[in-house]
Amino acid sequence: MSESNIDFAIIMTSGPDTPKRLASPFFLAATAAAEEMNVVVYFTGLGTLLLKQGVAEQLYPKTGGKSVKSFMDQALANGARFIVCAASMDLNDMKKEDLGFDVPMVGVAESLPYLGSANKLVSF
Repeated sequence: MSESNIDFAIIMTSGPDTPKRLASPFFLAATAAAEEMNVVVYFTGLGTLLLKQGVAEQLYPKTGGKSVKSFMDQALANGARFIVCAASMDLNDMKKEDLGFDVPMVGVAESLPYLGSANKLVSF
């Protein structure tokens, strides 16, 4: 997927402190990707923590429901692409080896082609 043909971009700033907000963005990403849309989820701020090993597995938007990781995995399985802000990795004291997902780390300038070219942009 090139950065110039993004149909739907999601800026993920919500993190582990707001578990009830965490299913919707990945459900939207999974659904859009299943409809053959090119989807990017850009993790920044507290959203970056969702990519840390073991974090998303322990978060549940609804008691007794699926974990946030299951929603994230479905989005990836359907073809959504995740990218993470390198500055937010530093802000959250995270290193590449802390990630539980294979996600490219990009600087702000590198993320702009993805976010700026998206036909639709949603922030959570």
